[in-house]
Amino acid sequence: MKAIVYKSTGSWYTVKDGTGKWHNARMKGIFKIDEITSTNPVAVGDEVDIDVENETEETAIITEILPRRNYINRQSPRHKHQHHIVAANLDQSLLVATLKEPRTSQGFIDRFLVASEMYHVPAIIVFNKSDLYRKKEIEKYEQWKEMYEQVGYKVFLASAGNQEGIEEIKKELAGKTTLISGHSGVGKSSLLNVILPDAELKTGEISGWSGKGQHTTTFAEMFDLPGGGCIIDTPGMREFGLVDIEKQEVSHYFPEMRERLVNCQFNNCLHVNEPGCAVKQAVADGEISEDRYVSYVNILDSIEEKTY
Repeated sequence: MKAIVYKSTGSWYTVKDGTGKWHNARMKGIFKIDEITSTNPVAVGDEVDIDVENETEETAIITEILPRRNYINRQSPRHKHQHHIVAANLDQSLLVATLKEPRTSQGFIDRFLVASEMYHVPAIIVFNKSDLYRKKEIEKYEQWKEMYEQVGYKVFLASAGNQEGIEEIKKELAGKTTLISGHSGVGKSSLLNVILPDAELKTGEISGWSGKGQHTTTFAEMFDLPGGGCIIDTPGMREFGLVDIEKQEVSHYFPEMRERLVNCQFNNCLHVNEPGCAVKQAVADGEISEDRYVSYVNILDSIEEKTY
């Protein structure tokens, strides 16, 4: 029987079969998938085959993980050299960011966008808590909105408090499987509670001493949207560690750089010190945002050279 994984709590999984019935499932033995060394072989959004073990207790065994269309991967928070599959079989990703209480850095946004590009998942950015923004934050929002929209991303302003932008976001989510992510404290759960009033997700306060949010979601979980489609809620992240990426590849995940790579003098150009670089020329000409270029260089610097 086929089923979809809605929640993972480590060793047990909540799955829903084709008839809409729920089961608590566990894995049969150890799976090795796509040669991935992952801390979680089964991810939320996975399609699986199950054998029902006990009808009364609604338990089942996962016998096979079906091929994934895609997935988003990040560095495991606990094991630097292991991966954590955040979610699988996605139509799009949505990053909840804030410009105040706490402020999301552009570096975090760009890392998330690079991860989405790596796995061919279209990304949307929602700047939440707009009711807290003053002139300075609104100007910053307009600046970032223009920068990201020029590159091809959709950008929205929202507030769970006064319902701003909620209808537009609902339209973007309709009929699609969307991964929702963000820093701790950006109001992701409050936003989801407005979109999914029946889910009653826990919301976390900002911890005063650090200005960073408390973690309220400990495991990824999928929820069905009333009009069709699903949302996968993920734990709040302090950082988004990229995995399986080499320095030569990074520019391919910046759309504004990708289209200019063929014009570089060297085909292995890193766009830092090389002569005849079309990307650096585009930055100098104002065609590529300087801030995005700085993000690119910071990601390059964070990638450790592999030693064989």
